Amino acid sequence: MAAMKRPRLLAAAALPDYKLRLTFVDNSIFTISMINDIDRCQGLHPLKNSIEFSKAIVIEGEGWTVEWPELDIQIGADTLWLDAQAQNAPDENTRVFAQWRAKYGLSLVDAAKALGMTSRTMSAYGSGKRPVPLYIALACKGWEVSINKQDVK
Repeated sequence: MAAMKRPRLLAAAALPDYKLRLTFVDNSIFTISMINDIDRCQGLHPLKNSIEFSKAIVIEGEGWTVEWPELDIQIGADTLWLDAQAQNAPDENTRVFAQWRAKYGLSLVDAAKALGMTSRTMSAYGSGKRPVPLYIALACKGWEVSINKQDVK
């Protein structure tokens, strides 16, 4: 299995109930639900039409996005990878870590800085090579509270 430096897609298939079946270049396959994102993000509202949603494509030879060309909507492979990790996490701590990164758009380097860890450790958590410990999940939640308090000031 080839390792990915950056998530890239081979294929995407729209499934019923606003789900996508994603195949990445490392041959990993994930099914993710898009319904919460479609409801939450105004720019994705046109995808509420199931016929339009079913037109999802990946440009052959590229793989950086899933696209709906007629609607001029693209979702990056890196965003979809994080969503796949969060939705398919093997345990709650991993789910918290992946959702935290996805919610704030944090790269592994940004996550490492935010938590005072090394990028290598974050990579091990992000790739599933090491389980995410409880204290990391709690640190993610604490960071989020801290950031939200700064936004209120």
